[in-house]
Amino acid sequence: MTTEIRETARPARETGAAAAHPRIVGVGTAVTAASYSQQEVLDAFGITDPKVRSVFLNSAIERRNLALPPEDAHGVRAPESQGDLLDKHKQLALEMGGEALRACLKKAGAELTDLRHLCCVTSTGLLTPGISALLIRELGIDRHCGRTDIVGMGCNAGLNALGVVAGWSAAHPGELAVVLCVEACSAAYTVDSTMRTAVVNSLFGDGAAAVALLTDADADVAMDTDTDGEATPAVLKFASCVIPEAVDAMRYDWDRVQGRFSFFLDPQIPYVVGAHAELVVDRLLAGTGLRRSDIRHWLVHSGGKKVIDAVVVNLGLTRHDVRHTVGVLRDHGNVSSGSFLFSYERLLEEGAARPGEYGVLMTMGPGSTIETALIRW
Repeated sequence: MTTEIRETARPARETGAAAAHPRIVGVGTAVTAASYSQQEVLDAFGITDPKVRSVFLNSAIERRNLALPPEDAHGVRAPESQGDLLDKHKQLALEMGGEALRACLKKAGAELTDLRHLCCVTSTGLLTPGISALLIRELGIDRHCGRTDIVGMGCNAGLNALGVVAGWSAAHPGELAVVLCVEACSAAYTVDSTMRTAVVNSLFGDGAAAVALLTDADADVAMDTDTDGEATPAVLKFASCVIPEAVDAMRYDWDRVQGRFSFFLDPQIPYVVGAHAELVVDRLLAGTGLRRSDIRHWLVHSGGKKVIDAVVVNLGLTRHDVRHTVGVLRDHGNVSSGSFLFSYERLLEEGAARPGEYGVLMTMGPGSTIETALIRW
Protein backbone atom coordinates (compact mmCIF):
# COMPACT_ATOMS: atom_id res chain seq x y z
CA MET A 1 0.00 0.00 0.00
CA THR A 2 1.53 3.30 -1.10
CA THR A 3 0.56 6.32 0.96
CA GLU A 4 1.45 9.97 1.12
CA ILE A 5 2.97 10.77 4.48
CA ARG A 6 2.79 14.15 6.12
CA GLU A 7 4.93 14.46 9.19
CA THR A 8 5.42 17.15 11.76
CA ALA A 9 8.01 17.28 14.49
CA ARG A 10 8.47 19.74 17.28
CA PRO A 11 12.18 19.69 18.09
CA ALA A 12 13.46 19.44 21.61
CA ARG A 13 14.58 22.67 23.21
CA GLU A 14 18.28 22.98 23.83
CA THR A 15 19.40 21.31 27.00
CA GLY A 16 21.44 22.99 29.68
CA ALA A 17 20.93 25.61 32.34
CA ALA A 18 19.28 28.04 29.91
CA ALA A 19 16.42 25.72 29.04
CA ALA A 20 14.09 23.81 31.33
CA HIS A 21 11.75 21.18 29.92
CA PRO A 22 8.24 20.65 31.26
CA ARG A 23 8.15 17.70 33.65
CA ILE A 24 5.37 15.22 34.35
CA VAL A 25 4.80 15.68 38.08
CA GLY A 26 1.58 13.73 38.59
CA VAL A 27 -0.88 11.31 37.02
CA GLY A 28 -4.31 10.04 38.06
CA THR A 29 -6.96 7.79 36.56
CA ALA A 30 -10.61 6.93 37.13
CA VAL A 31 -13.22 4.56 35.68
CA THR A 32 -16.97 4.11 36.02
CA ALA A 33 -18.29 1.94 38.82
CA ALA A 34 -19.56 -1.15 36.98
CA SER A 35 -17.14 -3.65 35.44
CA TYR A 36 -18.22 -6.32 32.96
CA SER A 37 -16.57 -9.35 31.43
CA GLN A 38 -16.92 -9.78 27.69
CA GLN A 39 -19.34 -12.65 28.27
CA GLU A 40 -21.47 -10.45 30.52
CA VAL A 41 -21.70 -7.77 27.83
CA LEU A 42 -22.75 -10.37 25.26
CA ASP A 43 -25.40 -11.67 27.65
CA ALA A 44 -26.62 -8.17 28.49
CA PHE A 45 -27.48 -7.47 24.87
CA GLY A 46 -28.52 -10.99 23.95
CA ILE A 47 -25.90 -11.31 21.21
CA THR A 48 -25.85 -14.84 19.80
CA ASP A 49 -24.21 -14.42 16.38
CA PRO A 50 -21.13 -16.70 16.47
CA LYS A 51 -18.99 -14.28 14.45
CA VAL A 52 -19.79 -11.34 16.72
CA ARG A 53 -19.24 -13.43 19.84
CA SER A 54 -15.87 -14.50 18.49
CA VAL A 55 -14.82 -10.86 18.14
CA PHE A 56 -15.69 -10.22 21.79
CA LEU A 57 -14.18 -13.38 23.21
CA ASN A 58 -10.90 -13.18 21.27
CA SER A 59 -10.15 -9.53 22.02
CA ALA A 60 -7.55 -10.06 24.79
CA ILE A 61 -9.93 -8.07 27.01
CA GLU A 62 -11.12 -9.62 30.25
CA ARG A 63 -13.14 -6.77 31.74
CA ARG A 64 -14.27 -3.24 30.92
CA ASN A 65 -15.92 -0.48 32.91
CA LEU A 66 -19.19 0.51 31.26
CA ALA A 67 -22.39 2.35 32.14
CA LEU A 68 -24.83 0.19 30.17
CA PRO A 69 -28.46 1.21 29.60
CA PRO A 70 -30.75 0.02 32.42
CA GLU A 71 -32.86 -3.09 32.06
CA ASP A 72 -36.61 -2.69 31.59
CA ALA A 73 -39.25 -4.83 33.31
CA HIS A 74 -38.48 -7.67 30.91
CA GLY A 75 -34.72 -7.55 31.42
CA VAL A 76 -34.10 -5.88 28.06
CA ARG A 77 -31.57 -3.06 27.69
CA ALA A 78 -33.18 -0.76 25.16
CA PRO A 79 -31.03 1.55 23.00
CA GLU A 80 -30.76 5.06 24.38
CA SER A 81 -31.66 8.15 22.38
CA GLN A 82 -28.91 10.51 21.27
CA GLY A 83 -30.13 13.03 23.82
CA ASP A 84 -29.88 10.48 26.63
CA LEU A 85 -26.39 9.54 25.49
CA LEU A 86 -25.27 13.17 25.58
CA ASP A 87 -26.66 13.48 29.12
CA LYS A 88 -24.79 10.31 30.07
CA HIS A 89 -21.57 11.69 28.62
CA LYS A 90 -21.87 14.88 30.64
CA GLN A 91 -22.58 13.05 33.88
CA LEU A 92 -19.82 10.45 33.49
CA ALA A 93 -17.31 13.00 32.20
CA LEU A 94 -17.73 15.20 35.27
CA GLU A 95 -17.67 12.26 37.69
CA MET A 96 -14.65 10.49 36.22
CA GLY A 97 -12.91 13.72 35.27
CA GLY A 98 -13.18 15.15 38.76
CA GLU A 99 -11.88 11.93 40.32
CA ALA A 100 -8.93 11.63 37.92
CA LEU A 101 -8.03 15.32 38.33
CA ARG A 102 -8.02 15.12 42.12
CA ALA A 103 -5.90 11.95 42.05
CA CYS A 104 -3.43 13.60 39.70
CA LEU A 105 -3.09 16.72 41.82
CA LYS A 106 -2.63 14.63 44.96
CA LYS A 107 0.21 12.76 43.28
CA ALA A 108 1.73 16.10 42.29
CA GLY A 109 1.45 17.38 45.86
CA ALA A 110 -0.86 20.14 44.65
CA GLU A 111 -4.35 21.47 45.34
CA LEU A 112 -7.11 22.65 43.04
CA THR A 113 -6.10 26.20 43.94
CA ASP A 114 -2.67 25.59 42.39
CA LEU A 115 -4.09 24.82 38.95
CA ARG A 116 -3.36 27.48 36.32
CA HIS A 117 -4.34 25.75 33.07
CA LEU A 118 -6.77 22.89 32.44
CA CYS A 119 -6.92 21.17 29.05
CA CYS A 120 -9.79 18.67 28.65
CA VAL A 121 -9.89 16.04 25.90
CA THR A 122 -12.88 13.96 24.79
CA SER A 123 -14.19 12.24 21.68
CA THR A 124 -17.26 10.54 23.15
CA GLY A 125 -19.62 13.50 23.41
CA LEU A 126 -20.11 17.15 22.55
CA LEU A 127 -20.65 19.79 25.20
CA THR A 128 -20.84 23.56 24.95
CA PRO A 129 -19.62 24.95 27.30
CA GLY A 130 -16.92 22.30 27.41
CA ILE A 131 -15.84 19.96 30.17
CA SER A 132 -13.18 22.41 31.36
CA ALA A 133 -15.72 25.14 32.19
CA LEU A 134 -18.09 22.67 33.82
CA LEU A 135 -15.32 21.23 36.01
CA ILE A 136 -14.18 24.71 37.02
CA ARG A 137 -17.71 25.36 38.25
CA GLU A 138 -18.28 21.92 39.80
CA LEU A 139 -14.96 21.72 41.64
CA GLY A 140 -14.60 25.36 42.55
CA ILE A 141 -11.39 25.86 40.56
CA ASP A 142 -10.18 29.47 40.31
CA ARG A 143 -12.28 31.24 37.67
CA HIS A 144 -9.10 32.75 36.23
CA CYS A 145 -7.66 29.32 35.41
CA GLY A 146 -6.81 29.10 31.72
CA ARG A 147 -8.61 26.34 29.84
CA THR A 148 -8.65 24.49 26.55
CA ASP A 149 -11.05 21.84 25.21
CA ILE A 150 -9.95 19.39 22.51
CA VAL A 151 -12.96 17.56 21.07
CA GLY A 152 -13.26 14.85 18.43
CA MET A 153 -9.61 14.06 17.66
CA GLY A 154 -9.98 10.46 18.86
CA CYS A 155 -7.61 8.08 20.60
CA ASN A 156 -4.47 10.01 19.63
CA ALA A 157 -5.71 13.25 21.21
CA GLY A 158 -4.08 12.82 24.60
CA LEU A 159 -0.63 13.33 23.08
CA ASN A 160 -1.87 16.19 20.90
CA ALA A 161 -3.04 17.87 24.10
CA LEU A 162 0.20 17.08 25.89
CA GLY A 163 2.11 18.82 23.12
CA VAL A 164 -0.04 21.94 23.40
CA VAL A 165 0.13 22.08 27.18
CA ALA A 166 3.87 21.37 27.23
CA GLY A 167 4.27 24.54 25.17
CA TRP A 168 2.05 26.46 27.61
CA SER A 169 4.04 25.10 30.55
CA ALA A 170 7.37 26.11 29.04
CA ALA A 171 6.02 29.62 28.53
CA HIS A 172 4.67 29.79 32.12
CA PRO A 173 7.42 28.39 34.38
CA GLY A 174 6.35 27.67 37.91
CA GLU A 175 2.66 27.37 36.99
CA LEU A 176 0.82 24.06 37.12
CA ALA A 177 -1.05 22.72 34.08
CA VAL A 178 -3.10 19.54 33.68
CA VAL A 179 -4.24 17.55 30.65
CA LEU A 180 -7.42 15.63 31.44
CA CYS A 181 -8.65 12.94 29.04
CA VAL A 182 -12.27 11.96 29.69
CA GLU A 183 -13.81 9.23 27.56
CA ALA A 184 -17.32 8.06 28.46
CA CYS A 185 -17.37 5.39 25.77
CA SER A 186 -20.68 4.07 27.12
CA ALA A 187 -22.19 7.29 25.78
CA ALA A 188 -21.09 6.35 22.26
CA TYR A 189 -22.41 2.80 22.32
CA THR A 190 -24.56 1.68 19.39
CA VAL A 191 -26.54 -1.36 20.52
CA ASP A 192 -26.80 -3.86 17.70
CA SER A 193 -25.19 -7.12 16.65
CA THR A 194 -23.85 -6.12 13.22
CA MET A 195 -20.24 -6.69 12.26
CA ARG A 196 -19.86 -2.92 11.65
CA THR A 197 -20.20 -2.24 15.35
CA ALA A 198 -18.97 -5.58 16.71
CA VAL A 199 -15.33 -4.50 16.93
CA VAL A 200 -16.23 -1.17 18.52
CA ASN A 201 -18.69 -2.69 20.97
CA SER A 202 -16.14 -5.31 21.99
CA LEU A 203 -13.30 -2.86 22.49
CA PHE A 204 -14.00 0.42 24.28
CA GLY A 205 -14.41 1.11 27.99
CA ASP A 206 -15.05 4.15 30.16
CA GLY A 207 -12.05 5.91 31.63
CA ALA A 208 -10.45 9.23 32.53
CA ALA A 209 -6.79 10.08 33.01
CA ALA A 210 -5.05 13.29 34.06
CA VAL A 211 -1.40 14.28 33.82
CA ALA A 212 0.18 17.33 35.47
CA LEU A 213 3.00 19.36 33.91
CA LEU A 214 5.29 21.88 35.55
CA THR A 215 8.34 23.72 34.25
CA ASP A 216 10.66 24.81 37.02
CA ALA A 217 10.76 28.56 37.48
CA ASP A 218 14.53 28.48 37.98
CA ALA A 219 16.21 26.95 34.94
CA ASP A 220 19.37 26.41 37.00
CA VAL A 221 17.56 24.10 39.41
CA ALA A 222 16.91 20.51 38.34
CA MET A 223 13.42 19.40 39.36
CA ASP A 224 14.06 15.66 39.20
CA THR A 225 11.63 14.20 41.75
CA ASP A 226 8.02 14.56 42.84
CA THR A 227 6.68 14.86 46.38
CA ASP A 228 7.20 11.12 46.95
CA GLY A 229 10.82 11.27 45.85
CA GLU A 230 10.10 9.53 42.53
CA ALA A 231 11.86 10.64 39.36
CA THR A 232 9.74 12.99 37.25
CA PRO A 233 10.37 12.69 33.50
CA ALA A 234 11.01 15.71 31.32
CA VAL A 235 9.04 16.01 28.08
CA LEU A 236 11.70 16.53 25.41
CA LYS A 237 10.19 16.23 21.96
CA PHE A 238 7.10 15.34 19.89
CA ALA A 239 6.65 13.86 16.43
CA SER A 240 3.53 13.11 14.38
CA CYS A 241 2.68 11.12 11.28
CA VAL A 242 -0.58 11.59 9.40
CA ILE A 243 -1.68 9.02 6.81
CA PRO A 244 -4.17 10.97 4.65
CA GLU A 245 -5.16 8.04 2.47
CA ALA A 246 -6.45 6.27 5.56
CA VAL A 247 -8.47 9.28 6.73
CA ASP A 248 -11.74 7.32 6.74
CA ALA A 249 -10.35 4.19 8.38
CA MET A 250 -11.30 5.40 11.88
CA ARG A 251 -14.25 7.72 12.28
CA TYR A 252 -17.13 8.75 14.50
CA ASP A 253 -20.04 9.85 12.36
CA TRP A 254 -23.81 9.74 12.00
CA ASP A 255 -25.40 6.30 11.65
CA ARG A 256 -28.60 6.95 9.70
CA VAL A 257 -29.98 3.50 10.47
CA GLN A 258 -29.49 3.85 14.22
CA GLY A 259 -30.27 7.58 14.27
CA ARG A 260 -27.19 8.41 16.34
CA PHE A 261 -23.46 8.84 16.13
CA SER A 262 -21.34 5.70 16.04
CA PHE A 263 -17.72 4.65 15.67
CA PHE A 264 -16.33 2.83 12.66
CA LEU A 265 -13.00 1.00 12.55
CA ASP A 266 -11.64 -0.43 9.32
CA PRO A 267 -10.37 -4.00 9.86
CA GLN A 268 -7.11 -3.06 8.11
CA ILE A 269 -6.25 -0.19 10.44
CA PRO A 270 -3.92 -2.21 12.74
CA TYR A 271 -1.70 -3.05 9.79
CA VAL A 272 -1.75 0.51 8.41
CA VAL A 273 -0.75 1.91 11.80
CA GLY A 274 1.89 -0.74 12.34
CA ALA A 275 3.44 -0.11 8.95
CA HIS A 276 4.07 3.55 9.83
CA ALA A 277 5.14 3.16 13.46
CA GLU A 278 8.81 2.80 12.55
CA LEU A 279 8.75 5.95 10.42
CA VAL A 280 7.42 8.25 13.13
CA VAL A 281 9.59 6.81 15.91
CA ASP A 282 12.70 7.26 13.80
CA ARG A 283 11.67 10.86 13.19
CA LEU A 284 11.13 11.35 16.92
CA LEU A 285 14.64 10.12 17.68
CA ALA A 286 16.32 11.96 14.80
CA GLY A 287 18.89 14.45 16.05
CA THR A 288 18.84 13.13 19.61
CA GLY A 289 21.70 10.67 19.25
CA LEU A 290 19.37 7.93 20.49
CA ARG A 291 18.56 4.61 18.89
CA ARG A 292 15.43 2.58 19.46
CA SER A 293 17.48 0.21 21.59
CA ASP A 294 18.20 3.14 23.95
CA ILE A 295 14.51 3.49 24.84
CA ARG A 296 13.89 1.76 28.14
CA HIS A 297 10.13 2.31 28.45
CA TRP A 298 7.42 2.08 25.78
CA LEU A 299 3.98 3.40 26.72
CA VAL A 300 1.72 2.62 23.79
CA HIS A 301 -1.99 3.26 23.34
CA SER A 302 -4.09 0.18 24.17
CA GLY A 303 -5.83 0.32 20.80
CA GLY A 304 -6.58 -3.38 20.55
CA LYS A 305 -4.76 -6.70 20.34
CA LYS A 306 -3.99 -6.46 16.63
CA VAL A 307 -2.82 -2.84 16.92
CA ILE A 308 -0.43 -3.73 19.75
CA ASP A 309 0.86 -6.77 17.89
CA ALA A 310 1.47 -4.71 14.74
CA VAL A 311 3.44 -2.08 16.67
CA VAL A 312 5.49 -4.73 18.45
CA VAL A 313 6.42 -6.44 15.18
CA ASN A 314 7.24 -3.27 13.26
CA LEU A 315 9.32 -1.69 16.03
CA GLY A 316 11.01 -4.90 17.10
CA LEU A 317 9.69 -4.66 20.64
CA THR A 318 9.25 -7.47 23.16
CA ARG A 319 6.09 -8.42 25.02
CA HIS A 320 7.81 -7.11 28.15
CA ASP A 321 8.15 -3.70 26.50
CA VAL A 322 4.36 -3.42 26.12
CA ARG A 323 3.35 -5.18 29.34
CA HIS A 324 1.57 -2.12 30.70
CA THR A 325 -0.25 -1.53 27.42
CA VAL A 326 -1.40 -5.15 27.33
CA GLY A 327 -2.44 -5.01 30.99
CA VAL A 328 -4.57 -1.91 30.48
CA LEU A 329 -6.29 -3.49 27.48
CA ARG A 330 -6.95 -6.65 29.50
CA ASP A 331 -8.40 -4.85 32.52
CA HIS A 332 -10.15 -1.83 30.96
CA GLY A 333 -10.32 -2.28 27.20
CA ASN A 334 -9.50 0.70 25.01
CA VAL A 335 -10.19 3.84 27.04
CA SER A 336 -9.40 6.03 24.05
CA SER A 337 -7.33 9.19 24.53
CA GLY A 338 -6.27 8.43 28.10
CA SER A 339 -5.05 4.86 27.51
CA PHE A 340 -1.33 5.73 27.42
CA LEU A 341 -1.66 7.51 30.77
CA PHE A 342 -3.19 4.39 32.33
CA SER A 343 -0.02 2.60 31.15
CA TYR A 344 2.21 5.38 32.48
CA GLU A 345 0.53 5.12 35.88
CA ARG A 346 1.23 1.37 35.95
CA LEU A 347 4.87 2.01 35.13
CA LEU A 348 5.10 4.39 38.09
CA GLU A 349 3.43 1.87 40.39
CA GLU A 350 5.94 -0.72 39.25
CA GLY A 351 8.80 1.59 40.24
CA ALA A 352 10.86 0.49 37.24
CA ALA A 353 11.89 3.89 35.87
CA ARG A 354 15.31 5.23 36.85
CA PRO A 355 16.90 8.67 36.42
CA GLY A 356 18.53 9.04 33.01
CA GLU A 357 16.28 6.51 31.29
CA TYR A 358 14.26 7.39 28.18
CA GLY A 359 10.68 6.54 27.29
CA VAL A 360 8.47 6.86 24.25
CA LEU A 361 4.77 7.64 24.47
CA MET A 362 2.73 6.57 21.44
CA THR A 363 -0.93 7.02 20.51
CA MET A 364 -2.92 6.30 17.35
CA GLY A 365 -6.25 7.53 16.10
CA PRO A 366 -8.37 9.02 13.31
CA GLY A 367 -6.60 10.84 10.55
CA SER A 368 -5.18 8.25 10.47
CA THR A 369 -2.55 9.54 12.88
CA ILE A 370 0.33 8.34 15.04
CA GLU A 371 1.51 10.71 17.78
CA THR A 372 4.71 10.23 19.76
CA ALA A 373 6.62 11.93 22.55
CA LEU A 374 10.10 11.42 23.97
CA ILE A 375 10.55 11.68 27.73
CA ARG A 376 13.57 11.34 30.02
CA TRP A 377 13.63 10.56 33.72
